[in-house]
Order: sequence, then structure tokens, then C-alpha cells
Amino acid sequence: MAVVLATDTKLTILDPSKPHAFAVPIKKINEGHHVSTFLVSRAYHDILTFLMQLNGAMFPRHMQDSNEALARVQIWELDSPHVSYSATVKRLGQLLDDLDKIIDEVPPDPGPRRFGNASFRKWNEIVASRTPALLQLHLSADVLARQSATVVTARSELESYLLGAFGSAQRLDYGTGHELSFLAFLGCIWKLGGFKSTSSGDDERGIVLGVIEPYLRLVRRLIKTYTLEPAGSHGVWGLDDHSFLPYVFGSAQYAPAIYETNQLPSEGSRPDAPKPADVVKPFTVERERRKNMYFGAIGFIYDVKKGPFWEHSPILFDISGVTAGWAKINKGMVKMFNAEVLSKFPVVQHFRFGSLFSWEPQPNAAPAPTSVHTSSHPSREDDNSSSTSMSSTPQVHSQETSHTSTPDNSHSASKTSVSSHHSAAAHEGSSNSKISIPGLPLEVSKSIAIPGYSQEVSKAPWATQLPAIPVPSLDTTAPWANQPVAEVETSSAREGEDTSVTGYQPPSTASELAAGSMGPPPPSSSSSSSRAP
Repeated sequence: MAVVLATDTKLTILDPSKPHAFAVPIKKINEGHHVSTFLVSRAYHDILTFLMQLNGAMFPRHMQDSNEALARVQIWELDSPHVSYSATVKRLGQLLDDLDKIIDEVPPDPGPRRFGNASFRKWNEIVASRTPALLQLHLSADVLARQSATVVTARSELESYLLGAFGSAQRLDYGTGHELSFLAFLGCIWKLGGFKSTSSGDDERGIVLGVIEPYLRLVRRLIKTYTLEPAGSHGVWGLDDHSFLPYVFGSAQYAPAIYETNQLPSEGSRPDAPKPADVVKPFTVERERRKNMYFGAIGFIYDVKKGPFWEHSPILFDISGVTAGWAKINKGMVKMFNAEVLSKFPVVQHFRFGSLFSWEPQPNAAPAPTSVHTSSHPSREDDNSSSTSMSSTPQVHSQETSHTSTPDNSHSASKTSVSSHHSAAAHEGSSNSKISIPGLPLEVSKSIAIPGYSQEVSKAPWATQLPAIPVPSLDTTAPWANQPVAEVETSSAREGEDTSVTGYQPPSTASELAAGSMGPPPPSSSSSSSRAP
């Protein structure tokens, strides 16, 4: 059985006895080639490590007490009494509750509108003004009062990631880039020692079920209340308009049980888990969304979209055809997160880098492979070349940086590669191959195997099939070609003139026409004609 990543790989916690040089997070990804730099950075390594750490904690576990003869399987459902929450997790849950109450203070503007409601900007302003006090109230002093070697404090970095986690007040949209910012916010707290690291994964499960799930509920309410637009969406060819994390953690909830020191399986499902194809059954979705994050995200799609599921969510419908189990889907989701979120310029261009998630290169990181994701990104050189070729046309506005282009323009070149990632997650017949994930140490990267992954540029099945050129056939005849004509009568322009022609037989078939069997030619106009008496 193939494995993906050992569950004991965890994000490093900073030494509290040493001062840390905090820095205000700033934007670094401004052009397409900056994504390749990001893929070998410390930030990329830490984000992927933290994601795998949380993902492994959501797998069911074989557990055995001292007074039990046989081991039992412990599952982790939403609102499960078997999940323990630390003090930090409970405080973060209260922080999200306070942010949710601000929605009641800022009702949406009345009247129909096509795009987002402008009241979201006011909600964002209130949240920004209250964030310092909320962090001071809900985070421990050990986290906020960490020694700093600079004038910047730990709270400055935490504020930046938290404020970037609820959508854009300027564009009135929300997407996976904002979700990534919230994941970084939780990763910062982990690095600062705000959570307890145990081999059982209790705090990791607490983070997912006690913080990330309430965060998703808050975001869904924001989307429905202020009609936020999808940010940088593929449209129907994206996995989801807004979120990605619930599909990773929700598929892990249905995967086979593991032991604490075991590695993650790549196939199989929990015996009592619903089938992936049940996403098209509203009754099953309504029942499972109360217990599982994957079906919770599917249920939200049913809340905001109408029509057949295969029509408005074709990628999720394609994934529902997997027969190798939820563990197979989970590994495909991890690979898709790496390709569709961390490797896409429209998503990561807004991510900010400080000291906790650093832009510095990761030591011993595998080089970023050249793929369709990195080669199709916009760059300043592309803008210069296009402006040079159009130098004869007057330019009103000059595009100096490519990151000001619309998400649709950024996605147009990359849509051809979407199907390759989705099919890898959905088709279980592909081979299990190991990949080299940039940003991870070589010894760790080589131990990661994601089923069906290939670094070769794939094409749609019809991409290399040229349409057949029709070959004309001489045996083809028109409907009237086989109708013999004994006599052809033509009417003269001159009234009373008889111009009847006899002895001319048109060819009956196209082959006869090609052979030259024309019969007696019709008389020329100079031949004599008889006038009626």
C-alpha cells in the first residue's frame, strides 16, 4: 500500500528562550516567475508541512485502552464529544464568535445587486479596528509577548494574516487565497507555542474541528449575507468557488483507520463511510453535512446553487466516481491543493511574507519543476513584448506590472491543465508514483507518493486528435442525377419561338460524367429551328 507522508512530520516551534526578529508581512509575488521562487521558500515548506500535519490528525485511529482486549476505531466527527479542545482552541473559537456578531451590526444594503454588497467594506473596517483588542483578549500572553529582536511584535504578523482571511474589501470577493491566509494565521500561533504538540494529534484535531470549521461557517455566512464573489475562480471547472480545506480534511475523516505511528494509506475507506457518489443525493448530503467537512462544503454548494450537480460542479461530480475509497480522494486533494492553490499566481500573489512564513529559500529544497503552472504565468517581459508588437497603436494605459491584470486573464492560459489534476484525483486506475515536491527537503520529498501524479504536461484526450479530412467520391450523385431526361425544352425570350431540343441525354452518374460519356451534344444556337405556322 502506497503512503503519502509520515504523521509525525510537524511544524517547528520557535525556541522561547531566544529573541525572534519579527517583520511586518509584505507582498513578494508580483510576477509569474516569482511563483517558482515561492515553491522553494521556507513559507511554502511550512505551509505544506502544517497542512499535512492537520490532515494526518483527521484520519480515524486504532485505539486501545489498558482494560480493553481489542482495539477500537475512533472517528472524528463535527461536534464530537471525543475531541478535546485546548484553551487556545477555545479562545480562538470565541474570537470567531465575536467576528460573527459584527455581521449583525452591519446589515447588508437593501436592493438587488449583481456584485458584492458594499456593506462588507464597513464590516471589514470594524474588524480591522477591533482586531488588536480581540487578539489581546483571546490569545495568551506567551504568544503575544514573545521576545522580539526588532521593533515589530508578534501581534503585527498575526494581524496581517488574520485580516487577510475574510475576503477583499476592495473587490468584494473571497477565495482560496484568503483561506490560505487563515491557515498561515494558525501556523503562526503554532510556531509561537500557542498549541501543544502531542503524538496523539489532539491539538491538531482541535484546530481543524474547533477553529477551521467555525471559520468556514463564518465565511459562508459572509458570502451569503454580502453576496461575495468568487476570487480568481475557474468557474465550473474549479473544485469549489471559495474553499479547498474542507475537502482535504473531510475526505480524511472517511479514510481507513491508522495507528499513531503509522503512515497514511492511499486507498480504502472507513467501513461505515458513505460512498463518494452520494454527493448527488440531497438526503445523504443533508445527513452527513452535520458530521463531515467534505459534505459540509457540498451542502453549502446546494445552498447557493441550483440545477443538476454535474452541471454546476462537474469536477466534484467527476471525483465522486472514484471507487478506490476516500483515502484515494484525500491524496488527490492534497496534490490538487499544491497545484491549484500553492502553485497558481492568481491565488498566491496576494500572500504576504514575514518572519514566521519567510520568503527565504528552504535549505535542501527540491528545485521547482518547470510545468504548465509556472510557464503560463504572466510576466513583465510578456507585457513589454506585447506592447512592442503593438507600438504602432496608441496606448492609453501602460501595464507596468502583470499582477494588476484580472484573474480571468491570468487563468485563461492555465485552464488547459485543470483536467490533468482532476483526473488524477478522480481516476483510481493510474499508477502510484512518487513526486518531488518543491520546498521540502529531498529526503522528505522523496518519501512522498501521491497516486497518479505525473510532472509531465498532460493534454486533454482530444488535444492530439486531428479531424479527418473528407475525401470526395465520384460516385456521389445529386437527387436528380439519375432521372433521365428524354427531351429538354427551353423557352425563348421571344414569344412564340419553339426551341425544343432532341437527342441530348445528360449523364446519369458522376462516374459517367468523369468518363466523358456526354452523349450527343445539344445543338448550337446557330442551328435551324422551325417556326410554328
